[in-house]
Amino acid sequence: MMKSAILLSALSMASAFAPAANTASSTDLKACVSRETVLSEPDTTEFGKIWDPLGLAEMGSDETIAWYRHSEIKHGRVAMAAFVGWWATGSGLRLPGELSYGLNFADVPSKGLEAWDAIPGWGKAQMLLFAGLIELHDELFHSIRGTHYMKGGTPGKNMVPGLFDPFGLSKGRTEEAKAKGRSSEIKNGRLAMVGVAGLWAAATLDGSVPLQPPC
Repeated sequence: MMKSAILLSALSMASAFAPAANTASSTDLKACVSRETVLSEPDTTEFGKIWDPLGLAEMGSDETIAWYRHSEIKHGRVAMAAFVGWWATGSGLRLPGELSYGLNFADVPSKGLEAWDAIPGWGKAQMLLFAGLIELHDELFHSIRGTHYMKGGTPGKNMVPGLFDPFGLSKGRTEEAKAKGRSSEIKNGRLAMVGVAGLWAAATLDGSVPLQPPC
């Protein structure tokens, strides 16, 4: 009896130094998308290598690179919308009715920055607030309704219901088609960011963009 008690006591002491069981959930153990996977899209064979003149892809962890890609896609989407809006305004396209009390859409100037200046302060605040709500809910739904892009989810995936692809056109697409679409979106977004920067430069610095008419 004494021997049994001593043996049990020794076993209990040894168990105190044994590694604790890993009770983390499978969700907690999901790794971030690797740096190599993120940088493999889009195909940049036109440059012969990854387009990264400042070496930003070498900075930080896999989570940092996933955040970079998510931010790049978001900025690209904003730039595409901004370029289309600038073009539409410059082309004379207008909505019917009033933009605000006493200001008709038809009276908005055709030049991009002048059109922005014509919008009342509260109108600008509403647009910025709306963009902030989209950003907040995107991060919130990434954490609640799916896998966050820094924990294994897809960088750039929109999680706000009905905002992106409201008609569900991508539901029946294959994974290969979705990957091709993501690459095209990144490239188009990069081009739009360059385009918007060029429009802004042309509007603020005369002669900075050759052959560009006033905009």
